[in-house]
Amino acid sequence: MEDRRAYDANPAEESSHDSPAYRESNDASRVVEEKGIRLGEAADMYGDLGAAEEYGYVSRGLKSRHIQFIALGGTIGTGLFLGIGRAFTAGGPLSLLMGYTFTGIAIYAMMMSLGEMATWLPLPGAIPQFCARYVDPAMGFAVGWNNWYSSSITLCAEISAASVVIQFWNGAQDINVAAWISLIIVLVVCLNIFAVAIYGEAEFCFASIKIITIVGLLIFAFIIDLGGGPTRDRLGFRYWNDPGAMKAFKGDGAKGRFLGFFNTLVNAAFSYGGVEMVAVAAGEAENPRYNIPKAVRRVFWRILFFYVLGALAIGVLLPYNEPTLLGAIDAGDSTGAASPWVIAIYRATIPVLPSIVNAVILTSATSSANAFLYTGARYLYALAQNGQAPRIFLKCTKKGIPIYCIIMTALISLLTYLSCSAGSSTVFTWFQNLTTIANLFTWMSISVAYIQFRKALAAQQYNRDTDLVFKSPFQPFTAYFALIFFAIITLFNGFYTFGPFDYEGFITSYIGIPIYFLLYAFWKIFKRTKFISPSEADITTGKAALDAADAHWPERKPRNLLERIWFWIA
Repeated sequence: MEDRRAYDANPAEESSHDSPAYRESNDASRVVEEKGIRLGEAADMYGDLGAAEEYGYVSRGLKSRHIQFIALGGTIGTGLFLGIGRAFTAGGPLSLLMGYTFTGIAIYAMMMSLGEMATWLPLPGAIPQFCARYVDPAMGFAVGWNNWYSSSITLCAEISAASVVIQFWNGAQDINVAAWISLIIVLVVCLNIFAVAIYGEAEFCFASIKIITIVGLLIFAFIIDLGGGPTRDRLGFRYWNDPGAMKAFKGDGAKGRFLGFFNTLVNAAFSYGGVEMVAVAAGEAENPRYNIPKAVRRVFWRILFFYVLGALAIGVLLPYNEPTLLGAIDAGDSTGAASPWVIAIYRATIPVLPSIVNAVILTSATSSANAFLYTGARYLYALAQNGQAPRIFLKCTKKGIPIYCIIMTALISLLTYLSCSAGSSTVFTWFQNLTTIANLFTWMSISVAYIQFRKALAAQQYNRDTDLVFKSPFQPFTAYFALIFFAIITLFNGFYTFGPFDYEGFITSYIGIPIYFLLYAFWKIFKRTKFISPSEADITTGKAALDAADAHWPERKPRNLLERIWFWIA
């Protein structure tokens, strides 16, 4: 409690920032000691205690278990449960497995780079600030607004998906979809607008449900594959032989099989979308120098168990030419009926389970909407800290919520009502294509920022072996690998639109490229920014207060075996 009081110390109860003590010294550790960690961080960031008191600052209310479960399952949404079926039918089981594995390797490489930067400076929003400080203010502007609209659009996509998933049950089909959209919007806004701890608790619960369900589905797949289901039919790798391990897509022979594999990479990028959210939450995490490295390392297990093993499980449970799955996709069905998991359960003749899985899909979509409202608001907050968004977005409530950022991002969710007339499936596909390219630009920007960050550390005489709390392995090769991988996916993600030419598909596949570079060019020309030299990169603003705060976080010591296990998990 003593440490929490130090963090939340009320500045009104302390001496004024005009006092002689503060006129004589702006030492961050002194502000932290006398005003509390929260105000100390704000003063260090803004360089002005008066501005810190005027605008407030975010609160470090996300506990260790919140951060760990956000890292493990926070943004697992409809991509893993629904979108994966489309990739499966286009490429086959081996292509699906390889696509999710290779994309997962690139994601892990990118997350290692981001984790090192976020541990050095665990700032709210983080990514736009890293790009603006280490590369070019114009890149910070481009990636910040790119991330904001990506999060806002994904918020719409997940709300749209949730409103459709509800219609899996007969009783919900007669209710206008607008009612479900309204209900979900109100729910996620309420979870975000009061206190970050409420958001953290919600994500902890949502992620727990998703993790338990995915583990249960993997066990189910193992049992069914070995013939333990009601039909006693041992599947093995039957469907890898007939109809085959790889399906030709937009071509024949080896070329068609390669294109089928490449198509799964694009879908995997959507499924992994939002994986960087743990770094966005770093600015509101308790003891970030301990919790963020721990969470980033967990991303490996998330990729392996949820995505890679999930792709393998679907490949052994169903053939890629499963008529029910193909029919649901062709009909534009976005309920649980289009989920390969639900179809596999139906084939195994297990009652009740389909409704349970559909309920989890609904929970996942709602959870992702909740998460993307949070991340969108924090990206907007980071832009305001960079001076690239109106300063009104810096204003925080007494509980540390950037209230105007939440309101602005939540207003974009009203676009979801388009699905009431345009058709939920069409809108969801359009949103998905638009956000995939935005995610790829975010990940490339992170890789570029890390490459420059590493150069800045060397130029400013910092030793990665001794000065860093968390040092990512195999650098800078992992950063370059991630950058090249995501650049290839970005350039060729709409390959299927060229033969024959599909102008609508071409626009949705590539519209994100001109959006990003127009944002970049606008700020570059408007502010006449220059590329930042590594020796001049700002890698220290905000760090002094964070260093001083490290001493205030209590050490977690397990008192028994159960606590030791729980502390390892969360």
